[in-house]
Amino acid sequence: MTRAQFRYGVLLSAGLVAAWGAMTADGRFSAEAADDAAGGAAVEPVEDDMHEFMEYVFQPTFKRLKPAMASEPENNAGWKTIKSDALILAEGGNLLLSRAPEDKDEADAWAKLSVAVRKSGGELYAAAKKREYKGARGAYETMIRHCNACHDEFAGGEYQLSP
Repeated sequence: MTRAQFRYGVLLSAGLVAAWGAMTADGRFSAEAADDAAGGAAVEPVEDDMHEFMEYVFQPTFKRLKPAMASEPENNAGWKTIKSDALILAEGGNLLLSRAPEDKDEADAWAKLSVAVRKSGGELYAAAKKREYKGARGAYETMIRHCNACHDEFAGGEYQLSP
């Protein structure tokens, strides 16, 4: 094991411990627990407006991913684009969890849809790592359905995406 691999392992382990510490007993993320695990560092949005957040975090990533998913990549560069954008969108599901509405019923629906986007984005990423286009395409279409379900629920049906 190289020194760089060891350092990476230590940092990854520390991150996983902090993430585990930020989970509640029912498996949900807790911003308060994350703050405690991070030594008081607060999870704090930089942009409060959800439309702005989506426009500058999710939209450019989706716009790169859509043409990349139109057909099976012919080379490593095509797969790299898919892997990168899939990972960004999957991790974006975690960012969404920290932006839940204050109303409990809405927050529950928000969390469910955020986790669904994270899960299908993660499945897309995993299939892209294996260069399995059929599986990647299925996960991509599932992720888009989850995005659209969230837009139906929280944006009055606007901003519908097409694969």
